[in-house]
Parts: sequence; C-alpha cells; structure tokens
Amino acid sequence: MTRTPVADALPDAAALRRPAARRLVWLLVLAVGVVLAAVASIAFGTRDVSIGEIVSSFTGGTGVGEAAITARLPRTVLGLLVGAALAMSGLTLQAVTRNPLADPGILGVSAGAALFVVFGIAFFGVSSALGYMGFAVVGAAVAAVFVYTVGSLGRGGATPLKLALAGAATTAAFGSLSSAILLPRIDLLEVFRFWQIGGIGGATWDRIQIALPVLLLGTVIVVLCARGMNSLALGDDVATGLGEHVGRTRLIATAGAVVLVGAATAIAGPIAFVGLVIPHVCRLLIGTDHRWLVPFSALGGAILLLVADVVGRVITRPSEVEVGVLTAVIGAPFFIWIVRRQKVREL
Repeated sequence: MTRTPVADALPDAAALRRPAARRLVWLLVLAVGVVLAAVASIAFGTRDVSIGEIVSSFTGGTGVGEAAITARLPRTVLGLLVGAALAMSGLTLQAVTRNPLADPGILGVSAGAALFVVFGIAFFGVSSALGYMGFAVVGAAVAAVFVYTVGSLGRGGATPLKLALAGAATTAAFGSLSSAILLPRIDLLEVFRFWQIGGIGGATWDRIQIALPVLLLGTVIVVLCARGMNSLALGDDVATGLGEHVGRTRLIATAGAVVLVGAATAIAGPIAFVGLVIPHVCRLLIGTDHRWLVPFSALGGAILLLVADVVGRVITRPSEVEVGVLTAVIGAPFFIWIVRRQKVREL
C-alpha cells in the first residue's frame, strides 16, 4: 500500500505512545506525590505538626497544632492550584510555539500580568482579588501578543531563539516599569515587594474562592485543546492536512494559557520556571501525547511548588524564603541544560 506524505510525516505510534499501564503507574506515583507534598506543607513550618495532629484535626478532634493546621490549609491549596496552573500554561505555550524554552516567566507573560496588576493598584486604586485577576489576565494577554509579534519580525518568523530573546527583553522592561511605578509609592512598595518575588504565604480562602473559577476556565480550555496541540506538534502543514484549524487552535490554546498565568500571578505573584521544568520531565516519563501531558503536568507542577514552599519554610526557620526564589534556583540550571541539549530549535 502506498503511503501518503501526511502518513509519512506522522511519528511512529510506538515511539509516541507509552504503554497505558506505564502511564497509569506514573499517574498513581504523581497522585501519591501530591498527597505527600500536601501533608508536608501542612506539617512543616515555624512549628512542626505531627501526623497524628493532622489526622485528629481532619476527624474533628482538637489539639495544640490545630491553629497551625488551619493557617496552613489555604496555603497548601493555593500552592496546588498555582503550581498546576503554571505547569499547564508552560506546556501549552511550548506546544503552540513549538519552543522548548517557552515558559510564562521566560516569555514575559508573567511579567506582563504583574505590571498590569501594579498599574491597576497605583493608578486605578484596585484592591480586590477580582480586580487583580482582571488586570493580570489582560496584562498576560498583552505581553503574549507583544512577545510573539516581536519574535516574528525578520527572516524565519517566530523561531524559538527569537521568542526567548524577545521574552527576556520584555521581562526586563516590564520589571523595570513595575519598579518605576512602585518606587515613588513607599506604601505600595512595602506591600508588594514580597509579592513581586512570588509566593503563596498570603493565601486566604476568599482569594482562593475568587481565583478558582478563573483557573477552572483556563484548565477546561487547555484540556479541550490537547488533541489540537498534538496536531500542532507535527508542524503547521501536516496539522492542516489532518484537518486541524491551526490558527484557531493556537489562538484558543494560548488564551487558556494566558488565563491560567494571569490568575496564578494575581494571587501568588510572578513565579518562574515551573512551566518550563515540569512539561519536559513529564515528556520523559510518558511521551508527547498532550491528552496525557496536561493532567501529568498539573500534578507535577503542584508537587514542585509545594515542595519548594516547604523547603523555603524549613531552611531558614523561623523566617522563610519565598517560593519564587527557590523555583528560580531549580529552574535556572534546567534552563541552561535545555538550551545545550535542544540547541534552541523547536519541539
């Protein structure tokens, strides 16, 4: 039987797909990892809480650690949500740009969200979590469009190297603008100096309740675009030959990533590298099928952010290191490794 050009372009199924049993095993491992990370997040801090106290608290008992558990629960939930959102957004941006270096922090999307939040607070008096969310999503969208436009200039279009350079320049510029807005306003600078680093220490149930619907919306969009992202990975010509509307899929998937980044940045500040590290690790474990990568990335991102937060609380007790600092320490060497390994080409 004669093979068509499209069929020749398709990757070998055995190379792309891992056995379902292997994927389910890794899914179980990550699910257990999320539970362990959540328990550690509740247990460790300025005052350690025993497993018995945690169990007693959830079964209606009381104990000396109940106040600490009550205070850490929203922080733990926020860490799970933000880590999952950042990882899924990074995976999506890598898919739509075919850029192995794509990450909300590296591409300037997080910086755009942060700048617009600062802008809204300084000039419009925004003080509600919902207001932060709206400005952050708009800022993330503006930054994404700007970086892609700049990265598309010149010969060759939007190459991974040009997008990474445009993102780095945009991040620096937006960060400087944020500082310029905040520096004359000492009261705002004091409030947001830790937020700009990125952290989940200020978690409250009210903020989580406001952010949750937005995060769910972004997640639904990304999940629905998973099959389309598989097509994009084959290249625009092949994806079109398979019946995929490339422009529409890329636009909708990017919108989902922008919503996730904007919401996560509004409630936790700009946290970098989670969206870079986790998708690559998940590809090594289960292959390149985005229908599996989306949930795997969500679980992996939740684990990474919670573990980083726990480490930050433990290593400098009774003070703490913000989680954004630790994810940068983890992600920067990983970024260098990807550059050397991938030669900054494309996925």
